[in-house]
Amino acid sequence: MNIHVNGESRGTGEGQTVAGLLRELDIRTDRVAVELNLEILDRNDFETRGLRDGDRVEILSFIGGGGY
Repeated sequence: MNIHVNGESRGTGEGQTVAGLLRELDIRTDRVAVELNLEILDRNDFETRGLRDGDRVEILSFIGGGGY
């Protein structure tokens, strides 16, 4: 099936979950927020939330640091 990840087309297997996609991309789940079709997902749902053909996934990474 074909999905869009951060604006790029990407193929992935049928039955893929958000957590599986993150593992495939070697992204730690504790350091990202995921938006699926304009809905921000709860991290607890990553393992059970399935992906479907045509889904749009945006993965946002947290960056620490800063200060004045």
